[in-house]
Amino acid sequence: MRIIKGLYLSNRFFWGCALIVILFCASFLLPSLFVVSQVLLIALVIVTVIDVFFSFSASAKVECERILPEYFSLADENAVTLVVHNRFSFALRMEVYDEIPEQFQERNFKTALKVSSGKSKEIAYKLRPVLRGAYHFGKVNVFVSSGIGLLQYRLQRANEVTVKVYPSILQMRKYELMLSNKTATAYGVRKLRRLGHSYEFEKIKNYVDGDDIRSINWKATCRKDNLMVNQYEDEKSQSVYCVIDKSRSMMLPFDGLSLLDYSINTSLALSNMVLKKDDRMGLITFSNKTETVLKADSKTKQLGLILENLYKEKENHLEANYEHLFLTLNNVVKNRSLIFLFANFESLHAIKRVLGLLRKINQRHLLVLMIFENTEIESYSKQPAESMEDIYLTTIAEKFIHDKYRILQELKNYGIQVVVNKPNDLSVNAINKYMQLKSRGLI
Repeated sequence: MRIIKGLYLSNRFFWGCALIVILFCASFLLPSLFVVSQVLLIALVIVTVIDVFFSFSASAKVECERILPEYFSLADENAVTLVVHNRFSFALRMEVYDEIPEQFQERNFKTALKVSSGKSKEIAYKLRPVLRGAYHFGKVNVFVSSGIGLLQYRLQRANEVTVKVYPSILQMRKYELMLSNKTATAYGVRKLRRLGHSYEFEKIKNYVDGDDIRSINWKATCRKDNLMVNQYEDEKSQSVYCVIDKSRSMMLPFDGLSLLDYSINTSLALSNMVLKKDDRMGLITFSNKTETVLKADSKTKQLGLILENLYKEKENHLEANYEHLFLTLNNVVKNRSLIFLFANFESLHAIKRVLGLLRKINQRHLLVLMIFENTEIESYSKQPAESMEDIYLTTIAEKFIHDKYRILQELKNYGIQVVVNKPNDLSVNAINKYMQLKSRGLI
């Protein structure tokens, strides 16, 4: 209960008042208790006045700051830290309420603590956003009370701030580190041996133990009277595009994220890997029409441009228009490129409608179709059927699974590379596929 601006009565005060009322009522039976109740009432008033003085004095010497990262990563645990400082000459009890963004739907984020004189304490917690966009943090409300604890004074500290939630930058860095780590295979990332040679000739050098004897240059060997070998380097500046379907089929949820968000996170991680390999990276998104078109490039700011474009992407409730996509690829992507197409097909009819266009894209480019496995239907189909209704439902689930298998076979019959992914494995599978194709010299 607030008595003046910022000043609230605590539970201790009300318990004291309740005790005085009980003694006053009991004094009708035992008159001697009337004097006791009066003494307690006077004492309560005096102690309350003293507590008011301490509360107002202490409030000016309490500081609180919120430490946030520059941006949040989608679907990752992002650390937030509150630091409370007590500059007062006595220890203070505090209740800290942080006004976290409304997207988390947390209305009572409370932490109680006691801070000694001249000391500081940290309150650390983590937030996992599942939507991209701007997240607004409000004030930090600190309720301060002295050792007496009859009153609480509310302070509002830490400025309001807005933090952007970008596609998972933490995930991007994780996969980058994995590839340079000997334990990368424990996470599913495979380092693949280069098969054969690329066409990028670098130089002729002296043969040393371990060189491929198939690379011996016999003409140079005869001239130098010493074994000489050709040295090659990986082809660079090859074009890779992430093409993302943003139609309603990509709105299916999994573990709090939509399939579109998984595709966006993967596109960022894959883009970083491609640019690290000195290849050129581009981005195209589409639904009923083509929306984002970022031509492939390897310049320094390309990853930042991809990140900003992915941050702004939104789902579309309309059907995907693959005719628009085909025309866009014809107009924008002039050279043969590696195309990662992130899409979701749940029926054989859906894939047959666009199969002709996918075949035409695959004739001009190297197309890799990244589609999703419906893990919930997969797990449901394996549950025991205990009633007639269960039999019908499990049969329908198995039909969906069979259709997905037929989709896979239909695409492979026409030479289209396709990877069926669980949403959580999408990034690993995409990076592995890129490295596999590059190691085989197909791009």
